[in-house]
Amino acid sequence: MILKTFELNKIKDSTIFYLLYGKNEGLKAECTNEILKKNNGKIFRYEERELKDETESFYENILSGSLFENNKVIIINRASDKIYEVVQNLIDRNINNIKIILNAGILETKSKLRSLFEKNKNLVCIPTYPDNRDTLSRLITFFLKKENISISQQNINLIIDKCNGDRNSLNNELNKIKNYSKNKKKITSAEILKLINLSENYALSELIDNCLAKNKSKTINILNENNYNAEDSIVILRTFLSKAKRILKLANQLDLNKDINKTINSAKPPIFWKEKEIVKAQLEKWKPNKIEDLIKDLNDIELKIKQNYNNSTLIITNFILEKSFTEINN
Repeated sequence: MILKTFELNKIKDSTIFYLLYGKNEGLKAECTNEILKKNNGKIFRYEERELKDETESFYENILSGSLFENNKVIIINRASDKIYEVVQNLIDRNINNIKIILNAGILETKSKLRSLFEKNKNLVCIPTYPDNRDTLSRLITFFLKKENISISQQNINLIIDKCNGDRNSLNNELNKIKNYSKNKKKITSAEILKLINLSENYALSELIDNCLAKNKSKTINILNENNYNAEDSIVILRTFLSKAKRILKLANQLDLNKDINKTINSAKPPIFWKEKEIVKAQLEKWKPNKIEDLIKDLNDIELKIKQNYNNSTLIITNFILEKSFTEINN
């Protein structure tokens, strides 16, 4: 059953399965919060990829009853057709006292998962399309009026351009402005530009560093806390390639001197002290032959992104998750 985002009040309390798909992560978050308002149970979050490694514990969590965990909520992020059989299996089991929310990206009309939810009246399917400029402008105006902050229409347009149709990104930018304006009620264009670009490069660098260090949970958290677009995908790819080449150079040096601390301390250009621990973790995970394979994979991903630019965010995200989850047999 297809519902629009403003029709959430039509959903029956007995509904078990929800599919939220599309590019508007902020709107999906709002819909998820509305669904959760009707449920006081414990929330369990999974990545679709995690289900491959934790299938038994996943089913056990869903199917096991507990006096202390009634009305559980299972949220599966980055869902796709790969999870179709799992969902169909759960539907056939007639489970209850639980909510299962699938958070998916763009799903084509021929998607098996999307078709399943659209055609079954007991399943809820909610597409979340990008917000248009008028919608974003109204949201910004309402927020600024509520917080008693004054900025020009030109600056409002800057914020809209930055958000790329996603209200999650919009909320992030508005919160930056709110925090910045605690002691001032008018903000200049230069300040707006600085605020909306604040810490982006750091966030991208941190994402790749944790992926290379195989910090799975941290990598997932960074992906969930940021709203990357197609242009970001190219920057992420370039950052990934640059860091991979640095690790390759260091790994080759480590093979020669057999001393990881000496390798890091003598690196050129020098490694900033705050980075040393995570670079050490990366070197412990990657040998030269494996990092060479990674660089080849990155070149292949670049070609794939250029051929499928509209899906570039999904491509690079899945690649990052794959590399952070895969254990390396050196």
